[in-house]
Amino acid sequence: MMSTWVSAVVALVAFVNGMRNEDVRQPCAHIQTSSSVVPLGSPVTATCVISNNCLQVIGQDVPIEWRLGDRLIPGSPVASESGRVSQVVIPSFNHTGAFLTCCVQTSPVQIVGGVKIRAGYPPEPPQNLSCQTNLTTPNTLTCSWDPGQQNTHLLTQYTLHTEIWDSNENNTYTLPTGVHHYAIPRSGFVLFSEMGLYVKAVNELGEATSAPITMEPIGAAKFDPPKILTVEAVPKRYGCLRLSWSLSQHQAWMRDCRLNLEVRLKTADSSQWSGQPISMSRVKPTRPLDQCRLLHGTQYLAQIRVRYQQSPWSEWSRRQSGVTLESAPTGRLDSWMKLSGDHVHKQLLVHLFWKPSKLFRANSQNVSYTVSLQKPPGEKGKVCSTTGSYCTFQLPRKAKKVYLRAVNAAGKSSPTEVRVYRLKGGLTVISAVTAIPHDERALRVQWRNMDISSLTGYVVEWRPLLKADFSLTKFEIVDRNQSSLIITGSLEPYKPYGISVYPRFKDGLGLPQTVNAYSRQKAPSIVPKIQIKKTWQSNVELTWDEIPLEQRNGIVQSYKVFYWDEKGPIRVVNVDPRERRVVLKDLNTVSVYEAFVTVNTFGGSLNGSTIHFKIEPFDAVTVVMIVTATGVGLSLLTIFIVMTCFSNSRRLKGRLWPVVPDPANSSITSWTSESSQYTHPAWDSDEPNPVFLSHLSFLDLSMKLSKEEVDIWLNSAEDTSDLGESICGSPFIPGYSGSNSDSVPYATVIFSGQCSSPPPKDPHVYLRSESTQPLLESEESFSPKCYQNMATDGMPGEQCFFGLGHDCAVEEGADPVFIWDEFPFLKALATNDTQNN
Repeated sequence: MMSTWVSAVVALVAFVNGMRNEDVRQPCAHIQTSSSVVPLGSPVTATCVISNNCLQVIGQDVPIEWRLGDRLIPGSPVASESGRVSQVVIPSFNHTGAFLTCCVQTSPVQIVGGVKIRAGYPPEPPQNLSCQTNLTTPNTLTCSWDPGQQNTHLLTQYTLHTEIWDSNENNTYTLPTGVHHYAIPRSGFVLFSEMGLYVKAVNELGEATSAPITMEPIGAAKFDPPKILTVEAVPKRYGCLRLSWSLSQHQAWMRDCRLNLEVRLKTADSSQWSGQPISMSRVKPTRPLDQCRLLHGTQYLAQIRVRYQQSPWSEWSRRQSGVTLESAPTGRLDSWMKLSGDHVHKQLLVHLFWKPSKLFRANSQNVSYTVSLQKPPGEKGKVCSTTGSYCTFQLPRKAKKVYLRAVNAAGKSSPTEVRVYRLKGGLTVISAVTAIPHDERALRVQWRNMDISSLTGYVVEWRPLLKADFSLTKFEIVDRNQSSLIITGSLEPYKPYGISVYPRFKDGLGLPQTVNAYSRQKAPSIVPKIQIKKTWQSNVELTWDEIPLEQRNGIVQSYKVFYWDEKGPIRVVNVDPRERRVVLKDLNTVSVYEAFVTVNTFGGSLNGSTIHFKIEPFDAVTVVMIVTATGVGLSLLTIFIVMTCFSNSRRLKGRLWPVVPDPANSSITSWTSESSQYTHPAWDSDEPNPVFLSHLSFLDLSMKLSKEEVDIWLNSAEDTSDLGESICGSPFIPGYSGSNSDSVPYATVIFSGQCSSPPPKDPHVYLRSESTQPLLESEESFSPKCYQNMATDGMPGEQCFFGLGHDCAVEEGADPVFIWDEFPFLKALATNDTQNN
């Protein structure tokens, strides 16, 4: 903009100053230079000559000065020209364009002449001339080149020159300014004829020509992507695929030409193309291609591209799939077995996992797996058959190995022997197992081990904890020298995984070490709500539930409880993640508190909702009453215990320890028909209580017993063991109701008549029980050892139905004297006879 303005000013001043009158128009000054276009950085020389008829200098000598743009530069007058001629020399012109003006030093300074000088560089020879033939409609030959790295700062003209040698036809194509490529129309070239081409560049400082090239237009053609027609397995040739292909519709006329071709393949489950493309030369589109050395029974994806001689490669064709012929599976399977026992059925529950080893080949699209107890294949010993990579089955406890095979339509693989290893307890080999994120989809597992010679390696097992499907369990077998492993695969961020490391020995497996890990963590999805469990004095206990595993999003590192009242500062308590409870102490009983809990993981933290609570104060009177009542109660309890232990009172002891009745010291007059198992002493008398017994049976006989009946009674234990029955009952009459009590009778009294009948003439018979069970815990020494019949009138002295004793002798004709107090039962019977009379 500045240079344009200066140019306009110079022209206007020169026009005005050059007018002497209306008829004569001459410039006031004339500037001569060596060139108006010079190489950048070269010297420039200029001369300013002021004419005689210039109005500004008529009749006077004025100094002349030079300006380059708006900058003053020194000049020198020419001595022989009377001060009207001045010369200036610019040693290095570093401007791509600038105005050089000549001025006279009048008041004000006036411009009397000027000239524009431009500078730049001559053009460089064009580089990297190349041409490419387009075989689609319309056919063209597009050439392009590189103008060079240097900017000439001058207008440069490019022209493309061609020469067809077969016809000696020459053509020149002029390009617009700044364009460095040109598309020659179909009329300007012949596909199968050689031609020469070059590019010429011209500007005001010179010209340059590119290196010429010679080419055949068809050799520079880039074909359209070819088309794969079919990909099929080659009959009777394992691992081979046959590709049929053709050119695009626009190049179909070249089906008889020999082209260069490349093929690339990959398996259907792979994300990378296998190695370098396979190259083939001088092939025709009409002939199919065979590709061999491929995996058997495997689906492949194929792509091809073509070119003519050294022409550019076409783009890759669309993918087409094909499957090679199937064959029986080969190679071994890597396996991992876990056991659990069933003690009831004496079976082992087996979880068997497997995966292909590096040498395994399924050789089929559809493969299944069988597990059997026998090495020769057969249905008899088969325990599992599945298309997956996991199986659960039961084995006898004596089983030592199983055999794993892969099966497809073409056959079965060789069996992989899997030994049944059991866990070896009591030996700790692995410690400090850790799992840290390697990236968002991988974990790095590390462990420390002991140097044990029998150790053969490790098994690293991992599975998602949120899914109970055992088929999702993955494993890796690791060498004994390794102490770390990077787990990759389908690990999801924010999901927990259980990782176990098992040591392997020659004869079994060691105890595992397990750790839970996340490939990536973030803050939990929820925070449990705080609950007030209890409060006392100035304390409160807060609890909260555990966060569900699916909502943790990471390993919980800690809980933080924030609480405050309306007056005090915020206080923080750190809580161990295993506790989930905290006791807040020394709280103000007159303040309302607010609290919330924060859950922290390695990936972030989340705050829970706020709760409000208040500690209820105790009334002073209530506290005093509670303390007093507690003291009084403890005092009374202490006194009672002391009195109980050291007291000699019969009443107290009788209350605490009931008296067991002693039949030897009891009286028949105090017997009743009611039964009581325990006897408590009377509180108003020191005399013993009346003993309530019903363990005495009375047998009424309508006639005198014969000797046989007496023998039956003497030899029958169970007939004399009925206790607690009616006094008037008899086992010999229909009205008798017996009992099978475990108690033992003391004696049986036999009457000759009904208990309600008049007194009989014959004396009563007394039967002593033959049971060896004592009446009390130990028989007292004062019990009579031999019982005898009482001496009554008219009673034969030889009847003795009581148990036999060593000193029990029958004295005939004697009138013995008895002491009634030694036989309380007989004394009671005598009393009974008196009452009946």
